Amino acid sequence: MDGQASGHTALIAELSDWLGERISTGTSVRDLHARDEAYAAPHLPDAVVFPESTEEVSRIMAACHAHRCPVVPFGIGSSLEGHVVPLQGGISIDTSRMNRILEVHEQDLDAVVQPGVTRKALNEELRATGLMFTVDPGANATLGGMAATRASGTNAVRYGTMRENVLALEVVLADGRVIETGTRARKSSAGYDLTHLFVGSEGTLGVITKLTLRLFGQPERISAATCDFPDIGAAVETVILAIQSGLPLARVELLDEVQMRGMNLYNPDLGLPERPHLFLEFHGTEAGVEEQVQSFRDIAEEFGAANYAWATKTEDRTKLWEARHNAYYAAQSLRPGARGVVTDSCVPISALAEAIRRTKEMIAEAGLVAPLVGHVGDGNFHLSILVDPEDADEVAKAKALASKVSHVALDLGGTVTGEHGIGSGKMAYMRDEHGDAVDVMADIKRALDPLNLMNPGKVVEID
Repeated sequence: MDGQASGHTALIAELSDWLGERISTGTSVRDLHARDEAYAAPHLPDAVVFPESTEEVSRIMAACHAHRCPVVPFGIGSSLEGHVVPLQGGISIDTSRMNRILEVHEQDLDAVVQPGVTRKALNEELRATGLMFTVDPGANATLGGMAATRASGTNAVRYGTMRENVLALEVVLADGRVIETGTRARKSSAGYDLTHLFVGSEGTLGVITKLTLRLFGQPERISAATCDFPDIGAAVETVILAIQSGLPLARVELLDEVQMRGMNLYNPDLGLPERPHLFLEFHGTEAGVEEQVQSFRDIAEEFGAANYAWATKTEDRTKLWEARHNAYYAAQSLRPGARGVVTDSCVPISALAEAIRRTKEMIAEAGLVAPLVGHVGDGNFHLSILVDPEDADEVAKAKALASKVSHVALDLGGTVTGEHGIGSGKMAYMRDEHGDAVDVMADIKRALDPLNLMNPGKVVEID
């Protein structure tokens, strides 16, 4: 233990007795666990612990419960709504040392992992087996964090989100009890579905310490492409018609003309036209992919698609998707020194064109720079509203714009967040979206965490 924490001295001393070097009260370590990627004020935890097993997490949780100390689970801090910010201080549980792939069942297409395993580490391990884990949020996030936020990504349109790809969990509750939420069976009608209660709970109900995940076989053929459109409406209408036609797109990403300008600035070698783009990927057999590609081209050309660029080699596809995953950083090239106020929303696919049309109008009215990207195959899109962090008026305008985008999604039968989660940043919309169901959520929180120690100030408030 190094440095000096601000509170919970007796608890920190108790944990230090057996954790030794795996607890820190040093300012630099605490500062790394005081923030995520959200536009939100940081808050220091009193200490950071680095457990290596479920048993250690259980022991830590029991001690925190006895001392009435708040706890916040921490993966790598790539979340976007303040999920890991310890608003009331306390203990940050860093799961980075719980990074073992425990089991891979090739015949059953599943794997069992600790929460600190990242998605890239799992796929690297799986490469030789011919299997893959498909949820791809962009950041090389931990699988525990991805489950906690019910993460999604570029290929959710084909393979689903964490909701569909988590089969079972091991969870440590607020008082230190350890539970298993399910088995490796692909379906069960036995009791309440606790697995999906904890998927998306954002660390407010317990600490995920083990995950059983669904795997898929690597496709025989993968082909990726980009194409551009005369306007964003044409790109969106192409996607809507492709989805409604039953075309099995593996990935379909929308990037508006503002985002494309940022990507060319960030990576001059990219050299793509600064018009609205779709980034696409097709999976299947040789013949199946050829058929998918032709079907898509037939649809897209009705809406003026042009400048197709194909990537069939692994290295070319990797470059393409790296460019897409770097969109957040590329956007900042449009305004060096700015920070992004990031938001996402999701609407039914039939309402997507209207949602994006209204969003683009609001951006223009606000006079802000806000590149738009989206996993549009499932109606999800994102804004990164670029602001001068020293300009309070501009920050306020950006937050007002983000709020309006959320309300547009609700007006159109959607949700205020398709994949980023609620955290502290979107709690204000919970009742607008869920009505009295928020009271039921609060009842669940009270039942599992009556002392409100698990990531307090996130998702729902309780007395």
